[in-house]
Amino acid sequence: MSGSGIHLKIGALSKQADCNIETIRYYERIGLLPVPPRTHGGYRLYGLEHLKRLNFIRRARELGFTLNEVRALLKLADDRSQSCGEVRALATAHLDDVCAKIADLRTMERVLKELIARCETGTLPECPLIEALFRAHG
Repeated sequence: MSGSGIHLKIGALSKQADCNIETIRYYERIGLLPVPPRTHGGYRLYGLEHLKRLNFIRRARELGFTLNEVRALLKLADDRSQSCGEVRALATAHLDDVCAKIADLRTMERVLKELIARCETGTLPECPLIEALFRAHG
């Protein structure tokens, strides 16, 4: 995988990919990033493919994909015989999850605004917001 012409130590890879060194090691431990060959001195040397794969993982994580979803995407990316229909299905399922989370966040926003509005003056002896939190939902 490192036959790319570039040879980076983990610190340089970390800087180029804007990714923490411990995160890189973690991705190696869980099999998302292949462990690179080592020099005679014991240093890991990463190639262009490592950098590209790390950028892929980081970008997918920024889009909210779980590690298992990233693993599935990488498997599809590595197996170029698959159609993009599988990638589309995975992304569509993820989009559905994102939309559900947005709906939940909007509900939280509405409820919090209502609770905050109940103690608008901040001078009530009993705080309506605190009392609402003690009550059972529904």
